[in-house]
Amino acid sequence: MDGDVPGYVPIVRGGGTMHVRMLCLGRHWNGLLYSYEASRSDFDGLAAPPLPRDFRLLANEIAGAVGMSLDADLCIVNYYDAAGRMGVHQDKDESPASLAAGHPVVSVSLGDTARFLFGGLRRRDPVDAIQLESGDAFVFGGPARLRYHGVSRIAAGTAPPELGIDGRFNLTFRQY
Repeated sequence: MDGDVPGYVPIVRGGGTMHVRMLCLGRHWNGLLYSYEASRSDFDGLAAPPLPRDFRLLANEIAGAVGMSLDADLCIVNYYDAAGRMGVHQDKDESPASLAAGHPVVSVSLGDTARFLFGGLRRRDPVDAIQLESGDAFVFGGPARLRYHGVSRIAAGTAPPELGIDGRFNLTFRQY
């Protein structure tokens, strides 16, 4: 995550600092505005790197495997170290047309196991905790598209040794 356009730790509106390192591909998610844009105006002004074709095809194939249609044009890559987490939130910053169509979010986990929280359509609804291990894919769309979700903890040291990584990478694909 430290190439020509490096990952960074986003600051969100209200001044809070996220507990992940982020890199957006295809379009950048601006944590101060809660919207997508071509460049990282909330950080360094660099253009969002393109979404690799192989990533797009993978996301579309995963969505298709569960009977959903996706033409992914952006991916948020989040890196979680052992202390990483993400509060319960909705993914609702895509275009109104994409949200109305119920295009799914496709999530792919690599590295350490995460305790993933999946709730209802209201923040106060009960949540289920699901262990997402390296190689797991999780798809939510249609009526479940706006369910609250988050990551409460990372199980350090659980990544498959052949990956040679510490921590967890999560790739979330969307259609803007």
